Amino acid sequence: MKKQLPQLEKPHGTYFITFVTWERLELTSPARKVVLDACLFFNQKRYQIYAVVIMPDHVHLLIKPFPRDRIHSSASILLASDSKNLLTSNSKNLVPFKATSEYWSIGSILHSIKSYSAKQIPLVMNHIGKVWQDGRYDEMIRDEREFQIKWEYIRQNPVKAGLSKTPEEYPFFWEIF
Repeated sequence: MKKQLPQLEKPHGTYFITFVTWERLELTSPARKVVLDACLFFNQKRYQIYAVVIMPDHVHLLIKPFPRDRIHSSASILLASDSKNLLTSNSKNLVPFKATSEYWSIGSILHSIKSYSAKQIPLVMNHIGKVWQDGRYDEMIRDEREFQIKWEYIRQNPVKAGLSKTPEEYPFFWEIF
């Protein structure tokens, strides 16, 4: 049996995350709207989303978890232009996923998004059964250049897939600006 490596997360970290539908199930437009709404529900409460795209069979997020005890305030929203110093990685500050942390974990954030959307999707499309694959791909953003590359990747994903001519035309793409 293959042993899974622990997920490492850094307080103040920003992450590029991908998760995929079960057996590449193709989500209908109403189902993609459910997933987008689920992603945005705790935005600026538990995390900051910089960009998100809901593709027919997968999701990409550029996200920064907030402290669990954070009090919501529009003045505390971190904009990408202010993020350079916070995106810099220091591997000494990485903590195992299971360690107690004052920040919302990537696992708990994705559990919320996946479980809610999995319950709602059968109400808007003809599907019974599992919606999401277990697990995820996540990558900690190490610097401003990598942040911009991932952001642009998310923006262009529906264009490259032929789903829209521009990112802004794709109804299941959202970005902070």
